[in-house]
Amino acid sequence: MSTYVFSDVHGHRATLERVLERVSPGADDVVFCLGDMIDRGPDPVGVMRVTRSLPNVRVLKGNHEDLMLDGLDHKDDAVSQANWAINGGMSTLTGLEGASDDEASELIDWVRSLPLSAHVEAAGRYYILAHAGIRPGGPLPADGVWSDSALDALLGEQTPDDLLWIRDEFWSVSTGLLNERGEGPIVVAGHTPTPYLASMTDEIDRPVRNDDDIAQMVRVGACDATGGVADRWDIDSGAAGGAGFGQVTMVRLDDGEEFAEPVRDGE
Repeated sequence: MSTYVFSDVHGHRATLERVLERVSPGADDVVFCLGDMIDRGPDPVGVMRVTRSLPNVRVLKGNHEDLMLDGLDHKDDAVSQANWAINGGMSTLTGLEGASDDEASELIDWVRSLPLSAHVEAAGRYYILAHAGIRPGGPLPADGVWSDSALDALLGEQTPDDLLWIRDEFWSVSTGLLNERGEGPIVVAGHTPTPYLASMTDEIDRPVRNDDDIAQMVRVGACDATGGVADRWDIDSGAAGGAGFGQVTMVRLDDGEEFAEPVRDGE
């Protein structure tokens, strides 16, 4: 069994499908999506359909799903409508209006039920998963040993706003979750396209753009205090920016292998 994570597809269904063709997750594999399936790109509803159909999929809500729900729940509120619209919501609204009433209702109810965070163990390491990240300074286990209950306590202290929206306060500061031997949970998040990190931190393991000048996944925070292990992984490789800027990245937590496909013109 392998564990895969992806995030921030932003309506680029065809790109996601090409990544999935390469990965080909099996019935025993677990796939996490960290939110922002929708908005900006041409087929947000298609991304929701594909994601929801994956075997053993576990989906978290992103800030764009939250914007969608706020817009749909407050159709007479100009601020809610404007917030969703300026963040690319028209492509999602158009897709929902093109679906049958039953399917649209089912997809919206599904999104409404999505959690904001999760944790998983892969190859002997715990990973904390959230769309945007966590606020550093949460409770650490008294005995120094991480467990499911300790991770539940840490995530229970996080606010929805931080899990959905945090940015600078997460990427610019160590989580404090790894000890000097590099032991402890790594936080995997999206929300912040990796090129943005250049202004937030200098603790990045490689350039935020690859040799083709396309945004790529990076790992952040490796230092002596963390035993040389990066405590934050940013897997938002800029798909929201479309062709020529970003790609969809899926990472296998068991060994860190990455599978990425750039967004092509027209998709």
